Amino acid sequence: MIRPQDRFWSDSQGYYGPSENPATEAYSNVWDWDQLQMIKVKGTAKVFPPDGDVELSILAPLADYLSPEVRAITVDDDGLLIDVSTDPEEDDTMFMAYPPISLCESLRDCRTIQYPKLQELDRLGPFVDLVSYEDEARNPQKVAFKFNVLYKPLRLQMAWDELNILKSLPPHPNLIPFDRVVLEEGSRVIGFTTKYIPSETLENPEIPFRFEWLQQLTQLVDILNLEYGVMHQDIAPRNLLIDPNSHKIILFDFDRAASGEKNLCDGRDDVSSVVFTLYELITNDTTFSGIPHWERNIDMVQSISEWTSHRELDFEVQKFREFLNEWVATRRSDMDEGMKRYLNAPKRITLPDQPTAPEYSVPFEMGTRDGNPILRTGGRSRNTAIKLGQHCFRWEGPPQSRLSRQGENTVK
Repeated sequence: MIRPQDRFWSDSQGYYGPSENPATEAYSNVWDWDQLQMIKVKGTAKVFPPDGDVELSILAPLADYLSPEVRAITVDDDGLLIDVSTDPEEDDTMFMAYPPISLCESLRDCRTIQYPKLQELDRLGPFVDLVSYEDEARNPQKVAFKFNVLYKPLRLQMAWDELNILKSLPPHPNLIPFDRVVLEEGSRVIGFTTKYIPSETLENPEIPFRFEWLQQLTQLVDILNLEYGVMHQDIAPRNLLIDPNSHKIILFDFDRAASGEKNLCDGRDDVSSVVFTLYELITNDTTFSGIPHWERNIDMVQSISEWTSHRELDFEVQKFREFLNEWVATRRSDMDEGMKRYLNAPKRITLPDQPTAPEYSVPFEMGTRDGNPILRTGGRSRNTAIKLGQHCFRWEGPPQSRLSRQGENTVK
């Protein structure tokens, strides 16, 4: 189940007047990652100050009891519900047109699975479900299904690049194995599946950490960076787990990964990330994870004379630190040469351009000028796409808490 603190996200906020005036009417569009829909929360600037996310706490206790048709709610100045609306015009959700696989040349050799054949088992987090299906031999498969519901340029690019990186990397005992491309409407690419490993992430401080796992992680980073020209850029305890069968460390979640110079970010290099990750794993000190990556420097933790362990380890802390320091020194002995090796990796993965779904080439009206319609192409609201007769894949579903409570009354 999605953690309560991860369930809601404020997408946008607006004021119909000065935001400093408490009486100004205001709204906030909030995504509910459990039900995969956006709900407009309306009230006044007194309830929705510009520097706060009060709307999240207002929606949280109500969301499970709202009808799926509700598009907006209105609250009074105490944050109490006074009205609900099912008017489609209240819905500011952007249209998502998923590309046909025929336009995705890079995915031509991938195995595929139709979305209706996936049976939901759990919702692991935003954009990730646990599902099962029967393969061609009718053997049951349990996999993690990753998808994207947001029409935002960065999010679209991240989803496309992660899919292509994972399907291109060869099998490795410390990498999450790629499974299949997921298709909707018979041909549209809406996500992908990977092997599901039933294990908690190393974010849990109760999980012991072994010296061999540090060795495996550094070896994996060297292979990704220097052989395949891939920079994960998000190595952290939350993206590491231990396979209960192989007892090896597994790295997953490549949605921030870079290939060569594409998507490469300052301060997100994997060597620095391993240093901060090991420090957090040993000490359970999460202070540095809250610092923007462009402001972090590994000297912040390497200069700390004593790393006090708050996790079960199989060796003394000093053994971990000595190995880490030697590896960092090797990787950073010549920074310029190291970057050249990364950019000229012999098996470097080249990311293909993201295909554009044909629906976005269809013009739509966006207002008028001098009595004449203004026509645009590209991104549009879901309401606009529906009026144009364009197919809209709907992700919305009941809250997970309600799946076992069929027939419960809802607010309409």
